[in-house]
Amino acid sequence: MDTKPGVIIIEGHVQGLSNVRALGEQGIPVWVIDTSDCVARYSKYCQNFEICPAFDNELFIDFLIQFSEKHNLQKWLLLPSNDHAVYSISKNKEKLNHHFKLITEDLETVLKIYNKVELLKIAHEIGVDYPLYETYNSLSDCDKVKLNFPLITKGNNGLSFYKKTKTKVLLSNTKEELKYNLQNLESKIPLKETFTQEILPFSEENKTISFTCFSIKGKIKAHWIGIKLREHPLRFGTATLAESIEKSELLQPSKKLMKTLNYTGICEIEYLLDIRDNKYKLIEINARSWLWIGLAKACGVNYAKIAYEYVNGVEIQELKNYEIGTIWFNPITNIFFGIKGLLLRRIKLKSIFENIPKKKINALFQKGDQKPGFMYFILLFKIFKSR
Repeated sequence: MDTKPGVIIIEGHVQGLSNVRALGEQGIPVWVIDTSDCVARYSKYCQNFEICPAFDNELFIDFLIQFSEKHNLQKWLLLPSNDHAVYSISKNKEKLNHHFKLITEDLETVLKIYNKVELLKIAHEIGVDYPLYETYNSLSDCDKVKLNFPLITKGNNGLSFYKKTKTKVLLSNTKEELKYNLQNLESKIPLKETFTQEILPFSEENKTISFTCFSIKGKIKAHWIGIKLREHPLRFGTATLAESIEKSELLQPSKKLMKTLNYTGICEIEYLLDIRDNKYKLIEINARSWLWIGLAKACGVNYAKIAYEYVNGVEIQELKNYEIGTIWFNPITNIFFGIKGLLLRRIKLKSIFENIPKKKINALFQKGDQKPGFMYFILLFKIFKSR
């Protein structure tokens, strides 16, 4: 058993794998827990793996405490990469603080972030731009819709919305379609727990940008910015191809948000350019590491290491510079959804050739640590076969 305190990675998907490598390469002990088999457990840097209860189950917290006592992991850092795990940890911080070091924010702050309407209200108060939205308590309310179509309907709390509806958003191109969607939605979730928002113009050139940072009590100590070049689904999806960029105009609104939230830890703030007024609009905030965090590390911003050093009393120096123009890709999903995008004419062929000469980071296959990449393919096959 290592005497050096380590890190427990919660959820071992692609971002969990990136964090395992980012820490393991620094000689930091890393264990992984997940609700099922996962790619991160197959990394050479993962020292141990265990199956745990669902992250949104109260048994998950009991498991963590018993896990710590069983393996003598007192004061190891819990590093979640899943929204349900973030919520459960924040809700039980007082109990968990006796056993672990935590980087997850308090429940009050997490709720401000994960309740998207509350977050948009905060953005309004501090002058951060966002897409216009409306809330409806009944179907008749949308008869007087003032928003410009097309529209998307989301849950105030994305966690419970997806759990109840099995979709992230509902798209409406007309008022009739909006009423139809809301009527179907009403049988699954109260309309007052949802909101409807304008869709910003979306194209091959205008993609979601992630401003990511590590903050201490609202002060940004390190930041990194990336853009989703390709995603799945082809819209409102997760990245399969991304690039490191600089976008200085996002620094000030992000500073405002972090300061107002008094945020400590790792987070991702998503923006999209509204070409109608040439302003970047806030989409959402994720109070955790995100899928392509490995690109930030490759560009010089190792968030997992920064979090580890912070909870272990190391003074965090301000980090302002990072490498731009580097590409991150998932070789499996990027090929599949890239071909699909070409066939549907949602992706231009020239965009594929433009990225060929750029430096690339493979999300799965890393020299000296290839096994997770092969296991990703096998695990995907099992999932497909089980369906």
